[in-house]
Amino acid sequence: MVAEKYGVLRNEGYCERAIFIIDKQGIIRYSEVYDIGKKPPNYILFKELEKVQK
Repeated sequence: MVAEKYGVLRNEGYCERAIFIIDKQGIIRYSEVYDIGKKPPNYILFKELEKVQK
């Protein structure tokens, strides 16, 4: 299971709210775990995606 491999699987059997940005070489360039009830801000995602594209 992907969530287990990335360390975001909870004991209850569901995963944390997590975002991973992985480049074309398979390297994790960004990761963040958020509270399950909190929506991550889009501007952070766009900023981090921009960095990977450079």
